[in-house]
Amino acid sequence: MPSSYNVRSRARERNSVLSRPEFMSLNHQPVRSNAGGGGGAGGGSAGGSPSESRGSARRPGQVKHQTSQPSEEPADNGSKDKREPGKMPEEDCMLLNPSFKGIAINSLLAIDICLSKRMGVCAYTSSPWGGCRSMVTLLALTGHGITWIIGTIVCLTRSNTLAGQEVLVNLLLALLLDVMTVAGVQRLVKRRGPWEMTPGFLDCVAMDIYSFPAAHASRAAMVSKFLLSHLVLAVPLRILLVLWAFLVGMSRVLLGRHHLTDMVCGFALGLLHFSLMESVWLSSSTCQTLISISTLSWSPFF
Repeated sequence: MPSSYNVRSRARERNSVLSRPEFMSLNHQPVRSNAGGGGGAGGGSAGGSPSESRGSARRPGQVKHQTSQPSEEPADNGSKDKREPGKMPEEDCMLLNPSFKGIAINSLLAIDICLSKRMGVCAYTSSPWGGCRSMVTLLALTGHGITWIIGTIVCLTRSNTLAGQEVLVNLLLALLLDVMTVAGVQRLVKRRGPWEMTPGFLDCVAMDIYSFPAAHASRAAMVSKFLLSHLVLAVPLRILLVLWAFLVGMSRVLLGRHHLTDMVCGFALGLLHFSLMESVWLSSSTCQTLISISTLSWSPFF
């Protein structure tokens, strides 16, 4: 017969919270097995039945929770797949660690655009200097490619000296080279001006549609350098010629057609054209041959 003390201790163990299987780790006691001997087996089965029923009541929920986790993964994968097409392209994303070169170039471009917009004081009639727009347009027209090509051809037809014809033929070839080169570079770069403007008729004829490089600045630099090298001019005229080239380049900036960097690159390109023409300078005999061919093309055959 078990004593009353043993019966009370077993009842106390059954009613204790720490004797439950889920709290056994806190009590640092191993879980009792159901296979016990004698009265311990009967007491263990009697005491373990409530805990087992509670454990069995909780296990379906745990099983459902465990089975619901794999089903959530495909949903997450589906949401990731849906988010991936919405990602921004790489060129539209901001670089968190840009290089010093990229920062310097972007800063210079921003300064160039800001200054060019502020200097476009004759862009429209409502601009601050809109009253001077016609005068600035006339100054820009003196550096237009069509104006210089027509003027050179007229002077060539009226020239009677071999030296004059030699200079004029080379100048005509330099003008054609300048027009074609600038038009090709503009087609490749396709940079827009600081102000949205429709190119005029003469600009379309000379293929001066885009902003970079400035065609007027290139032509003015090349013509001024050409005339300074092959004509004997007084010092005041030489100064006026250089000033004219600078004002022609600036006039396009004031009209809002070009940026400041376009004008600077145009000046550099014009000087490059002059150096190229000096290296391939045509002799007087070659120029006379070209003049005779062009004259025969326009003369009647009878």
